[in-house]
Amino acid sequence: MNNKNRYNKTAFKKKFIFFSKKLNIKFKKISFRKMKKKWASVSTRGNFTFNTDLLKKNKKICNYVIVHELLHVKIPNHGKLWKAIMTSFFKNYKKLEIKLNS
Repeated sequence: MNNKNRYNKTAFKKKFIFFSKKLNIKFKKISFRKMKKKWASVSTRGNFTFNTDLLKKNKKICNYVIVHELLHVKIPNHGKLWKAIMTSFFKNYKKLEIKLNS
């Protein structure tokens, strides 16, 4: 995959800000670190941490992870509401999830 299909940290943060505004979700900080078992996490204080390996994935997958984490600020589970909102952003979010973890 060429670099046009990937985000660098700056572009990733800009896309995160775009989606946070669209979802009307406030945050304090965005950071990156190597994570063994997760792609991302969000603290109760509004700090978002993303796995550095995400920057090796294509933009659509990164966008999915960004929206996924942002939604968890308002919806802590993967119930009907979460799925409905996720589907409104990504009709094929289940396929993106499979690609992310393959």
